[in-house]
Amino acid sequence: MSRMGDVLAGFHAAWEFESDSVLIRYERGIRAPKLFQALGERRVPLEAIAGVTLTRGKRGTVVLRMEPRPGADPLMEAAAGQLKESGDPYRLVLPADREVLAEYYADELRALLTESGPADRFLVKPPEGPMSFKAYDGKATFDGRTVNFRWFWTGASSAKWKAGDQSFSVGELNGVEWRSPEVFEGHLRLLQRDAGTAGVQADQDPAAVVFGLGYGPVHESLPFAAAVLAAVRTSSPVAAVPAPRRDPADIAERIRHLGELHQAGLVTDEEFSAKKAELLSEL
Repeated sequence: MSRMGDVLAGFHAAWEFESDSVLIRYERGIRAPKLFQALGERRVPLEAIAGVTLTRGKRGTVVLRMEPRPGADPLMEAAAGQLKESGDPYRLVLPADREVLAEYYADELRALLTESGPADRFLVKPPEGPMSFKAYDGKATFDGRTVNFRWFWTGASSAKWKAGDQSFSVGELNGVEWRSPEVFEGHLRLLQRDAGTAGVQADQDPAAVVFGLGYGPVHESLPFAAAVLAAVRTSSPVAAVPAPRRDPADIAERIRHLGELHQAGLVTDEEFSAKKAELLSEL
């Protein structure tokens, strides 16, 4: 790199070039993609970059893009190719009259890259917690160690109400499945060790929350998924921690709602009795 601290500013982001990394600062203005606003800034080590491209963009622009190595960035791993081009955090869009300057920095970066192929660990720092977001059928929270799903009265299926609110230690998990809220059947599913979810719809799976219009937007749910995925990759399997005692008023409300499901024929007599006993045992 020609000079440490050089900055190349584009639309909605600026790249600051260092000797061993590129610091990306994202614009926080209302016109910037919400994902960029949520990310704030990210430091990308050169060892996490496989290549650099420069292409013509739309409406008199050029696009400089770093190609992250597979497995190097938890955000891109969680996204699994589902991000729209405008929300790609590795793209820097510049006016076409800065093409020569962009080509210069592209060449400088390429000369410093020495790694290629899949990375054996995450090299880009994941989003930091604690984190939370509202899905259609529940609220998801993550404190760095445990993921909690708390179901909403109006959105959760009877299957999830029967199962009750869920708590997952990262040591119990094997991965995360994120399906963008911008597509049909978007959801966030936690992949449990030794537990198959093949064929189970997300709205029936207590290890998943489903998205809907205005629920679980990309800029909230994707960083959440990336943070959980990074924690899972660095954790060891652990025994599940017993759930804490619950508020008696909360238990009473859940029993009342369970009774409504029972009266509506959505819960059998046996299921009602078993779940009621389970809830009472948490007092």
